Amino acid sequence: MDRKKERRDPILLLFSIGLSNIGDWIYLIALNLIVLDMTGSPLAVAALYILKPLAALFTNFWSGTIIDRLNQRNLMVGLDIVRAVLIFILPSLSSVWLIYTVVFLINMGSSIFGPASMTYITKLIPSNKRKGFNSLRSLIDSGGFLLGPAIAGLLFMLGTPDMAIYVNALTFLGSGFITLLLPRLEDLPLEQKDFPVLSLSLLKQDWNVVMLFTRNYSYVMVIYFLFSLMMVMATALDSLEAAFSKEVLHLSDTEYGFLVSIAGCGIAAGAVVNTIFAKKLSISVLIGVGSFMVSVGYIIYSYSTHFALAALGFIVLSFSLAFANTGFHTFYQENIPVHVMGRVGSIYGLIEALFIIIATISIGAAAQFVSIKLAVIGGAVLMLMVTGVLCFMSFSSLKNSDKQLCESETMKV
Repeated sequence: MDRKKERRDPILLLFSIGLSNIGDWIYLIALNLIVLDMTGSPLAVAALYILKPLAALFTNFWSGTIIDRLNQRNLMVGLDIVRAVLIFILPSLSSVWLIYTVVFLINMGSSIFGPASMTYITKLIPSNKRKGFNSLRSLIDSGGFLLGPAIAGLLFMLGTPDMAIYVNALTFLGSGFITLLLPRLEDLPLEQKDFPVLSLSLLKQDWNVVMLFTRNYSYVMVIYFLFSLMMVMATALDSLEAAFSKEVLHLSDTEYGFLVSIAGCGIAAGAVVNTIFAKKLSISVLIGVGSFMVSVGYIIYSYSTHFALAALGFIVLSFSLAFANTGFHTFYQENIPVHVMGRVGSIYGLIEALFIIIATISIGAAAQFVSIKLAVIGGAVLMLMVTGVLCFMSFSSLKNSDKQLCESETMKV
């Protein structure tokens, strides 16, 4: 029975993650259309993308305190239900500012859900099976990238964007129900039966814990920070993707759509290959070489002058992303103790959100006042430098990761 349960629980968790990912894509596409239809303004649609890092800024400085002190499974279920209810009421809102407010609240829930789910996954999946689980998770994520827009398009053909929003609410409810079938895993020393009372002294104490961990395990946090910085640059570059394709490469709408589809195929192919070979590759190869090749793909794309070269860049970066993500997730789970994972993930997520806002505004300003091509090239070169350091550091510092992890397990703070 225990062996059946050991096999069942990871499958249920992957299914829950997959359902949420598909729902996220349906929600994103449908919400874009709803706001565009209400306002007729592309700027109003672009504002939706700023709400996510802003929500992280308002949430992450206190959410880790809650995550590490409550049962993560129950917290995940509650967040799924709350987000489902908020998404369900979106189509009934007649004001774009009310929509922004509700979307902001949904993104706050997602900012808490991410670190909570990572903590729960780390507790549920044994150490020797995490790399395989994370490779399957990358495959599930790529499936969501491909299936989500396709399902959204089908729903638009059968009904309206409002209908797609309602379906998305159901996917969150389904994800919450599946998560409810998973074990509670009540083994955290900080867990409390009652909701923790937030106070400035408690928040300060938890921030000090994260700072102490950062000082004591600087190698671990340097790898974490460099990978996060790569994702910040990727987000900033992606914000200029459409403008670069249309104004620099002079692609038609059809060609641009095909370019995005090629990226989706690259993600799927990389995820499949990653699932086959991830267990045979070291974490340093996955996170170091994988991240470096992502930036190489962006370099090829940034210097492209025609469709074929841009497509090659998209294939390289999207194919490599599955390996980089698998390496990072495994590294995170192996080197950050589970009892501080919520606080570390939340506070560093706060820093990442701040950098995303700064980088996106900076690269947008550079595109506006200099040129789109130079802005994209500059961002890609900066990413290449960051991932070059990350690749070097991953091979040198991960040699000590096992020792660091054993020491960190004694740091019960």
